Amino acid sequence: MPEKPIKGDKRYFMTGNEVVAYAAVMANADIMYGYPITPQNEIMHYWTRMAPKYGKEFLQTEDELSAGFTTVGGVLAGRKAFTATAGPGNTLMQEPISMAEAMRLPIVVAVQQRGGPSTATVIYSQQEVTLTTFGGNGEGFRIVYSTATHQELYDYTIKAFNTAWKYRFPTFILGDGYQAKMRESLTMYDPESRGIELVSPEAYVGMPGTPGIDRPPGQYRNTYNVEEELYEVLQQYQKEYDAIAPEVAEFESLGAEDSDLVVVSHGVVSRAAKEAVMELREAGVKVGYFRPITLRPMPEKQLREVANKAKTLLIAESAIGQLARLVKDSIYGCGAGIIPLFKPGAGITAEEISAKIKSVLG
Repeated sequence: MPEKPIKGDKRYFMTGNEVVAYAAVMANADIMYGYPITPQNEIMHYWTRMAPKYGKEFLQTEDELSAGFTTVGGVLAGRKAFTATAGPGNTLMQEPISMAEAMRLPIVVAVQQRGGPSTATVIYSQQEVTLTTFGGNGEGFRIVYSTATHQELYDYTIKAFNTAWKYRFPTFILGDGYQAKMRESLTMYDPESRGIELVSPEAYVGMPGTPGIDRPPGQYRNTYNVEEELYEVLQQYQKEYDAIAPEVAEFESLGAEDSDLVVVSHGVVSRAAKEAVMELREAGVKVGYFRPITLRPMPEKQLREVANKAKTLLIAESAIGQLARLVKDSIYGCGAGIIPLFKPGAGITAEEISAKIKSVLG
C-alpha cells in the first residue's frame, strides 16, 4: 500500500474538488464526514476513492447538521477531521461550527459557494462570505482562506489543517462553484518534502490517566451558567484571536502603494481584477489591486495603509456588499471613498472591471 498519492512535485490538470480531496490526503487528514450538496459533491467522491488506498475513512451522514457534529466528534477523538459543503448546507452547519468555535476545536471545512438565498442556483456566487466569516451565534472566532486558483485550493487546504490544529480555531477553505467544477493545471507536491511540517492532532477526550491526578483536566464547554463566566471566556478568546491575527492574515497587492484608485476583490473575482489592473498599468493608467486572502482575520493593517493613500476603492464581488462590509469595518476612519461593482450570483470579467475603472477615472 503506497503511503502517499504524490511523491515530490508533479503537474496535474483536474477539477478544484479533486484538488481539495488530494490536498486533504496530503495534509494527513484522517476522516471526512459529509453529506452531498452541489457543487462540492466531488470532494466526497474523490476522497472516498482514495480513502481505502491510504488508510483514510469516510462517513456519509443523514444531513449537513450531522456532518458538522460528527466532524466535531472526530476532532474531539484526536482525528484530523474535515467536511465540505455549500449554500444551504453551510447554513445548517453553523450550529456545529458555533460549537467548535465555543470549544476551540480545530475542525476544517471546505466551502464551494453557490448562489443564494436558499436553494437559488448550484453554479456559483460569493454570497457565503458573511455566513462563513460570522455565521452562527458567536463572535466569528474563525480563520477563512478565500482561494482564487486551483493551486491555492491545494496550498491552502494543506495549510488549513496546520492552521486549525496550531491555533485551535475552526478553519475554512472558501472556494466557489467555478473553482469546484472547472479544470486547471497546478503543481501538487508532498508538503513534507518541501519542509512543511504537518501539525499532528491530539485527542481531547479518552486520554489515559485520571483527570486532575495523572494529567490536567480538560474542560471543553459550550454552555455557561452565568453572564460573567461567558464574558471572561470570550474576553480571553478575543485576546488570543487578536494576538494571532497579524501572523495569520494574508493578502496580495499590486500597485496599490502609488494609485489613486485601487480595486479590492477576493477569490475567483480577484483573477479578473488582477488581469484588468495589469493591462491598465501596462497602458500607463495608475491603478492598483488589493486582495485579502484571509477574510477572517482581515489584513486590516495593510488594507488601512491602502485606504489612507488611495482616493477610491473599487470593490468588485459576486454579492451585494458582503466583502464591502468587511472592508468598511477594517478601514473605518480612513479617507478613501468606496465605489461598488456588485454582481450577486454572477461572474465578473476583467473587461467589466476595466470598463468600470475607466468610467470612474473619466
